[in-house]
Amino acid sequence: MKAMILAAGLGNRMRPLTLHTPKPLLAVADKPLIVWHIEKLQKIGVTDIVINTAWLAEKLIAALGTGEQFGVKIHWSNEGEGLETAGGIIHALPLLGDQPFILVNGDVWTNYDFAPLLQVELGQNLAHLMLVENPVQHPQGDFVLHEQKAYTFEQNQQGEALTYSGIAVISPEMFAGLAEGKRPLAPLLKDAMLQGRISAQKLPAAWVDVGTPERLSDLDRQIRQRQYA
Repeated sequence: MKAMILAAGLGNRMRPLTLHTPKPLLAVADKPLIVWHIEKLQKIGVTDIVINTAWLAEKLIAALGTGEQFGVKIHWSNEGEGLETAGGIIHALPLLGDQPFILVNGDVWTNYDFAPLLQVELGQNLAHLMLVENPVQHPQGDFVLHEQKAYTFEQNQQGEALTYSGIAVISPEMFAGLAEGKRPLAPLLKDAMLQGRISAQKLPAAWVDVGTPERLSDLDRQIRQRQYA
């Protein structure tokens, strides 16, 4: 199985830290956010990793290179100008192939062991999402979880409102026939939910959306104090 780490965002909410450093290279406990993901993927045997770039791409590529130092092979998908989540995936499909792949947002942190993602069987589903309890900054959540399926709020399905963690297993079939260009992922997920083709589960681990300098410093302190295993 291959993986894609999304790393092309501007990181506007992280400014001024991201004026000269791409967001995925911001460090917690002396390790860049993206390196936490790379090491986790390598540990479970996922060594073909696609990383998309746009903002400060040259710095990201200079820091991570071919991935050899981490025991992986990094395939770079340079977008020039950011294409948003789905647009970035569509642009990278030639590197990802035609099999389901692990998708990870480069600006989240988790102590989740990615190994169970290797066992996900999509079947007729287009994606399997890892959902989390709604963080303070996003109290309403993104989707509803009911019996291992994800639903939009518009479907009025009874269940638990949760937030998408930025971790998923996705089938390239979700993007079949779509032209390149800027395109967010959420509308595609919602369309697939209306067809009953998105499975999901709660992430059984700590998780942080590292979206502001304050959250970055809080996470750094918590890891150093060993509040997370």
